[in-house]
Amino acid sequence: MKVLVIGAGALGGYFGGCLARAGRDVTFLVRARRAEQLARTGLSIVSPHDNFVVSPKLVAAKDLAGSFDVILVGVKAYSLDEAMEEFAHVVGPGTMILPILNGLKHIDRLTSRFSAGQVLGGMANISAGLDTEGRIVQFFPNNQLLFGELQGGPSDRTAALASMFTSAGVEGRASPAVMHDMWEKFVQLSTVAGITCIMRASIGDILAVPRGREAIFQLFDECCAVATAAGFRPRPAFIEFDHTLLSTEGSPLKASMLRDIERGSVTEGDHILGDLASRARALDVNTPLLDLARAHVAAYELGRAKASAGA
Repeated sequence: MKVLVIGAGALGGYFGGCLARAGRDVTFLVRARRAEQLARTGLSIVSPHDNFVVSPKLVAAKDLAGSFDVILVGVKAYSLDEAMEEFAHVVGPGTMILPILNGLKHIDRLTSRFSAGQVLGGMANISAGLDTEGRIVQFFPNNQLLFGELQGGPSDRTAALASMFTSAGVEGRASPAVMHDMWEKFVQLSTVAGITCIMRASIGDILAVPRGREAIFQLFDECCAVATAAGFRPRPAFIEFDHTLLSTEGSPLKASMLRDIERGSVTEGDHILGDLASRARALDVNTPLLDLARAHVAAYELGRAKASAGA
């Protein structure tokens, strides 16, 4: 398969890098600054599995041509509209668009721009980020990439994707119920992002303070209630897993949204917390702690914008 990876950040860079190391035909659509860095140092991945460097095939938006079998979209939500403008002309009739963005809002944006049959559901279960040298650092061993047809059920093309990723050392899995999976990830992400951003602390530190555990699970219950009202009640295995995740004392877990705040960057607050809170209102679900988390991050964004305007 001919693969186009949109962006070479933590997610796109990791999964695309694994494919490139396995000899797959992979091209990365990148900005000039990132292209210069990668041309100089290569695409470097630091992982519990294995450290490696590949020399990636890079392309700028103005030079993008032809068509691709797979377009892996790994940009942040706030960059999606610009990315779609750049890659739209290389989407062919048989192209699979596989987004691995957080949340759900991007699915509506993609399916409104392209044929719904061209867009897959997808999500990445991986903890990774870019270090100061531009290397992709995988913090924990998990590297699952899950995807499936939006309408549900198996298909030959998602089975082929699973084979491609698995052969590259990624835990690629085709799901017959990807929207349910994505809703559960949405619940998990909103809980971790919401509580760690409100508290400006890791899960372990929140658990260590008075009423911290209760706050975590109040927010988790609110997020689960929204998913249930939307028709995607979290399943027992997910509930059990997240109860363990959210109650592990000493856990260093914090959301990437909090890491964005800590370095003064733009966040996906509206795409994640804002979208879930809006869905809660539409479904008449009461979510006071989620609303507070949404307001907290929105206030940060407002202050950031004012500071940038005054700079």
